[in-house]
Amino acid sequence: MFIKRILTYLNPATMFQKSEHNFNTRMMHGINRISIFVFLFCLVVMLIKFL
Repeated sequence: MFIKRILTYLNPATMFQKSEHNFNTRMMHGINRISIFVFLFCLVVMLIKFL
């Protein structure tokens, strides 16, 4: 269930849908998603360099 919620949060299809939150909350969630994607990308790059 926890993994499902994370995948829903990071799903690009749900990233641009309209929500009932105010503008500041939507921007905060957008920045959080970007930082998670960058973190995962860096982990992949580090894993490739390690192998």
